[in-house]
Amino acid sequence: MLCQRHAQVVLALCLLLVLWQCFRAPTDGLGPFSWAPTLLAPSAARCTAGTRGSAWFNAHYNTAVGPLLTGTAHELSSDVVQWWLTLQGSSSGVHLQAIIQQLFTVLPAPAGSVWDPSRCRTCAVVGNSGRLNGSGHGLRIDAHDWVLRMNRAKITGFEMDVGMRTTHHFMYPESAVNLGPGIHLVLIPFKPLDLQWVASAFSTGELTHTYVRVKQFIKADRDKVLVLSPAFLKYIHDNWTGQQGRYPSTGFTALLFALHACQQVSVFGFGADSEGNWHHYWEKNRWSGAFRRTRVHNADVEFSLIQRLAAEGTILFYK
Repeated sequence: MLCQRHAQVVLALCLLLVLWQCFRAPTDGLGPFSWAPTLLAPSAARCTAGTRGSAWFNAHYNTAVGPLLTGTAHELSSDVVQWWLTLQGSSSGVHLQAIIQQLFTVLPAPAGSVWDPSRCRTCAVVGNSGRLNGSGHGLRIDAHDWVLRMNRAKITGFEMDVGMRTTHHFMYPESAVNLGPGIHLVLIPFKPLDLQWVASAFSTGELTHTYVRVKQFIKADRDKVLVLSPAFLKYIHDNWTGQQGRYPSTGFTALLFALHACQQVSVFGFGADSEGNWHHYWEKNRWSGAFRRTRVHNADVEFSLIQRLAAEGTILFYK
């Protein structure tokens, strides 16, 4: 009898949460939208590639810059190579073209663009901020066509707030995690050694250290690996963050990928929590401003850009 009552209580709580979700609305950095009628992603009426274009957005957004490294000859200009090779160390003695060629002997090169203009693709970019705790956004996140996560994002135990689905997981060697079947591993390469690592992790396993110990092998679908182009990283650094910080964060890079791959973008789990702390939603300890003090990324600039994109209606920003 007690077990039956317990199950009834749990079911009732779940139904209340679903009803609460239905009436919650995203915020755009300025205030709430007037109505969020369902748990599903926003309607296809909003999902039109040609509706983005304020003068400010068009001054930053460049459709000619593809997100992916393709392995074609001379795809990286000399200024891109020079900038990228010095992000995390010396560029001396690096034979970049040979590294890229080796990479695409282990992994298949991407076939075509990630943008598919023939359909309306909705995408959720799920950051790791502690502000997701208690948000109840899980069902809404899972309703999108693509769900983008990053680094060591955890799902088990947090499903009601962060969802259960993942289609694309962004990482670099030092933040790498194993992935389930069908999920795209999206490598953000900050140095040539990152390209060598992903090739090694799917073949010989000979590379086990960068500046720390990294995974020798990784469990993921080899035919679903995507590698971001250094040109795309420099484009974000130049056009969007205004060269603030050394290079863009993983989260902001995933957001820009979504703007180049998805017709409608929803953003969850970015910024400090309600008490002003910057921490991951799966961590009990909280600290204030640690992400800002790294001097690698400029969190304030990136967050202000997210708010501007939301205020202009380019993205849906769920607080």
